[in-house]
Amino acid sequence: MMMKYVVSCLALLLLAGCSAEQSPPQKAQKAKATPLHSLDMEQLCKNRAAERYNTAMQDIDVTGFEKYQASYELRGYTSRNEGFVCSFDPEGQFLHLSMR
Repeated sequence: MMMKYVVSCLALLLLAGCSAEQSPPQKAQKAKATPLHSLDMEQLCKNRAAERYNTAMQDIDVTGFEKYQASYELRGYTSRNEGFVCSFDPEGQFLHLSMR
């Protein structure tokens, strides 16, 4: 009789632990870069890099697009082989341009 009671309690505790609510996904995990969104980021990155390196936007090549948990990074080079990285927040707002 006591064994049935213990097994029933363990089963109840096990089921109660499995039915716990999951936390909602974080904002950074919900952000997705659509093709239009990423093209806008690329154009803004090229524009900022052209200003920084005093060159035309046509001389800027964006070679990489990386998505991190809380940001996006676009890597690129100028025609003079100067490297740079543009950083954006999860919503696609420009954060900064780093020279590499």
